[in-house]
Amino acid sequence: QVQLVESGGGSVQAGGSLRLSCAASGYTVSSYCMGWFRQAPGKEREWVAHIDFAEVTRHADSVKGRFTISRDNAKNTLSLQMNSLKPEDTAMYYCAASNIGYCYTISPRTFNYWGQGTQVIVSS
Repeated sequence: QVQLVESGGGSVQAGGSLRLSCAASGYTVSSYCMGWFRQAPGKEREWVAHIDFAEVTRHADSVKGRFTISRDNAKNTLSLQMNSLKPEDTAMYYCAASNIGYCYTISPRTFNYWGQGTQVIVSS
């Protein structure tokens, strides 16, 4: 059974940093496409970044240069380093995992497993 458990969320002032982690069990992070999504109240779930089995990464334009997705194969974890945070980054952040190696699309429908989410609040 695949389980994804996020951690690292919290409250921070604008300009600050947070590092989100996603611990995977029953799943090998190095073998598949994994991603981070976020959802603010009243808005649709939004793709943030993804990383494929070859460690090729892609980030949404809204976070490019500020956020970095990475993984630690030894710890079997996925991370999202978030710097220069803005109030508009406030959302619930979700770790997602797929059953394919390449990240073909940014649609949440292509991901098979989801964590419970971790809240990020950025105050101005």
